[in-house]
Amino acid sequence: MTSHVYIVDDDDAIRDSLSWMLQSRGISCRDFPSAEAFLDSLTPSLSGCILLDVRMSGMSGNELFEILRERGCHMPVIFLTGHGDVPLAVSALKGGAFDFFEKPCDDNQLVDRIVEALKFDEEQRAAAATAESIGARLNRLSTRERQVMERVLAGKLNKVIADELHVSMRTVEVHRSSLFEKMGVKTAVELAQILAKNPVKMP
Repeated sequence: MTSHVYIVDDDDAIRDSLSWMLQSRGISCRDFPSAEAFLDSLTPSLSGCILLDVRMSGMSGNELFEILRERGCHMPVIFLTGHGDVPLAVSALKGGAFDFFEKPCDDNQLVDRIVEALKFDEEQRAAAATAESIGARLNRLSTRERQVMERVLAGKLNKVIADELHVSMRTVEVHRSSLFEKMGVKTAVELAQILAKNPVKMP
């Protein structure tokens, strides 16, 4: 999946300038003359970050930002703002925007922040994919294996688990081995670590 910087600004000159600046630094980008045009191209597969002007004809940058969040798009957004729009940008920052820059801004500082946003998006997607994978593994566990797993994570010995579930120790050992295999771990500590790092809702 190729990440892009999505430039959304109704000023042709600014879009051209930003596109040239990013391409000269080897950063892939696409530009859109309006918020509406960007929304028309929005799909769940888009990855990267959004460079968004606050004030545009038609839908504003803040309105687009709210719609993106409503649609579950979590690509980091960097706002570009004129002096009079700083309060709006600060409000967006509190609402989850990645950052904002007041025009005219320092190109190098902007590019550095864009690179950080691209890395952040990549890390977010990797974490989501890992959590999804762990969720799929949890869904493969049988009811009994989940019961054993809960007790293993609580640090209980096989004998105690067997007594609580009214089964033999051998049965607990079989279920324990099976759930470790399905979860892709070798020890209870490893199982606890992956669930702690990637909290997912238990099935």
